[in-house]
Amino acid sequence: MPELTRELRIIGLLGAAVLLAVCIAFAALEGWPLALQWLGLSALLWGLVWQQTSRRLGDNRASADAALYPGLGWANRLTIVRGFLIALCAGFLWQDFYHTVLLWLPALLYSIAAILDRVDGYVARKTQHTSEMGNALDNVFDALGLLVAPLLALNLAKIHWAYLLVSGAYYAFHLGMRWRTRKGLTNHSLTPNLLRRTLAGFQMGYIAVVLWPPFDAQITRLAGFAFMLPILIGFVVDWCVVSARLDMHKDRPRRFFDALATHSVNYAQPCLRLLFLLALAAMVAQGLWQGLPLLGQLLAAGLVLFGVGARLGALLALILIALLPPESVTTASTVFLFSAIWIMLLGSGRFSLWHGDDHWVERHDGAS
Repeated sequence: MPELTRELRIIGLLGAAVLLAVCIAFAALEGWPLALQWLGLSALLWGLVWQQTSRRLGDNRASADAALYPGLGWANRLTIVRGFLIALCAGFLWQDFYHTVLLWLPALLYSIAAILDRVDGYVARKTQHTSEMGNALDNVFDALGLLVAPLLALNLAKIHWAYLLVSGAYYAFHLGMRWRTRKGLTNHSLTPNLLRRTLAGFQMGYIAVVLWPPFDAQITRLAGFAFMLPILIGFVVDWCVVSARLDMHKDRPRRFFDALATHSVNYAQPCLRLLFLLALAAMVAQGLWQGLPLLGQLLAAGLVLFGVGARLGALLALILIALLPPESVTTASTVFLFSAIWIMLLGSGRFSLWHGDDHWVERHDGAS
């Protein structure tokens, strides 16, 4: 393992050098007090990223009984870069920069980190370098990003404070598992769940978009409630499974959740599409869509109506509504916003002509 330790040490020093260079650049723009505050926060988070990686070097293997990989591999390097980008974002916490152009940097950095969350898994599978270390770091940096970025968004008044429940849920969940272990209680394993992974991925996407300056805070705060409710419900269900309050190996709970999934596809998701279209019609009647591209409106409505890439149509609709002025928030626009978000999270369901976007969201890129 000395080779791995040496490589990680080099990565740590390179990261520190970049932090110092950025700090000097910020000092030229904003002065040394703000620059040093940025450096302190970013260096603290980079130290945490390095420490979390270092303690898992022994897991740089495909499985517990497999041989240790000789190098970190490009997938793990990309995951560490993602952690570094999150550390750079952390430096902007509780800052009040005079140059408004700097407000775009956290959005850019976290957006790249969110994209890398998908890319590193693809690279791992393509290079046949999947590892327990990579899986663990992926979860750790996901949680770290969903703590730092929402705090940034809250600082910019782009989300409601309640959204921090999503950030806290991950840490509360794992602290609860540790507490059970100390008490001698068994933590039951969670079965793989595509919806769990999808919801977590969309949280990162939501926060990445929220950080961009052009999107109105009143709309983004409202959207946060629609994004947070499904994942918080998911955490409650997962906790019930882990703590044996809900045994998914028994026939009755399994049948219940299978029936719930079937009803969602057959009834709930098509009803969301209908609700989306009714709310859109009401907004058009109220004149709320004036000034937005007509082609974009028609495309979003058509994709959702016919279920041809409805998630893409819902995403386009969300981008359009986020550009509306604050006075456009009405009952109709709120219903439209929530239905669009839940279509994007859950899919279009029955009576859809094409589910290609569902397959893209659910697949593991790079898997054979």
